[in-house]
Amino acid sequence: MTRTKAVAWAGGTAYLLVVGLLVGAATRASGTAHGVGALLAVSLLVGVARRTPLVALAMALVGSTAVVVGTPSSLHKSLAVSYQGQFLSYLAVDLVLGFLVATCTRRVSIVAVAVSFAVQLLVIGVFAHGDNLPVNEVIALLAMSASCAAGLLSRERREHAVALRSQEVAEAVTAERLRIARELHDMVAHSIGIIAIQAGVGSRVIQTQPAEARDALRAIEATSRETLSGLRRTLVSLRRAERGATASEQSPLAPAPGLADIERLAAATAGAGVRVDVRRSGNPRPLPADIDLSAYRLVQEALTNVVRHADTGSCRVVIDYGNEELSVEVVDDGSGAAGNGLTHGFGLVGMRERVGLLHGHLSVGPRPEGGFRVAARLPLPEPVGVPVEAR
Repeated sequence: MTRTKAVAWAGGTAYLLVVGLLVGAATRASGTAHGVGALLAVSLLVGVARRTPLVALAMALVGSTAVVVGTPSSLHKSLAVSYQGQFLSYLAVDLVLGFLVATCTRRVSIVAVAVSFAVQLLVIGVFAHGDNLPVNEVIALLAMSASCAAGLLSRERREHAVALRSQEVAEAVTAERLRIARELHDMVAHSIGIIAIQAGVGSRVIQTQPAEARDALRAIEATSRETLSGLRRTLVSLRRAERGATASEQSPLAPAPGLADIERLAAATAGAGVRVDVRRSGNPRPLPADIDLSAYRLVQEALTNVVRHADTGSCRVVIDYGNEELSVEVVDDGSGAAGNGLTHGFGLVGMRERVGLLHGHLSVGPRPEGGFRVAARLPLPEPVGVPVEAR
């Protein structure tokens, strides 16, 4: 930082020296040469302008005015002296002014424009003569307006870019919150449903059937441990992400569940009193992680509602691995829409969000023959072909 500051002020000092040389050589060069020299010399003020734009503008005003004032009076009266002559040096002021308008506050910009405008018009009015006076002042005003317009355009583009970036960050945060909410809902709702049912069974048979009560307590313990493990994985991942951990450190403590874990999910559901018939068709194969997890969560949420609301002892899960899409269906013969929990709460919302993110289709509703049906179709990416070597 100290080195950058020293370089910036060294450039400012060099600018003042160059201006002094231009004024000292006024008798040996035309006013146009002085103006061009001052315009080129303003590049030395870049470092000062980035740190303190007001100081850079003041230095540019002093330098340009010194070039104009230092031009001999004999040159002032010549036909060649116009805004294209020694007044050309004020274009350097306009460049700094445009940068100041683009980077500083509106109040500071207004004051800077007013001061610059007053100085330029005053000096041009004093040193321009005859018919050149209105022409020079109009050109000076147009040049200053152009630089201010360019500065305002730059400011608006930067503010627009910042606003877009803030909006993108807010949308990303919202999307991540929704994803976490879906994960927690799908994971916790299923486990709590099983725990509630097992606890009810255990309380009813604890006196008459101690063995069944013991099995219910064991199921509650296993389900609780699994749920706590899932919650811990989620919280650890969130904390690591908040600390800015690397990608390897943010990996979960255990792999995310997928369709390969459906049998284990069916066993846990059977422990809650609902037997699950799992059927697979098509060509089972590894799936993309997002599709595999979403399909598992869809089945999990559907089974949760069967356990809690369908009032039935069995249901069927059908998984079809098609060439272009994955089909998942959960069907029961229970009480249908009247008792299914998908009509309330966040279950259906979470399902639709998951399927929508994967550009799939979700169908939820009662069956004509009784019961309830949840069906989802998730598009699959095209398989990558393996080239066959020619023999």
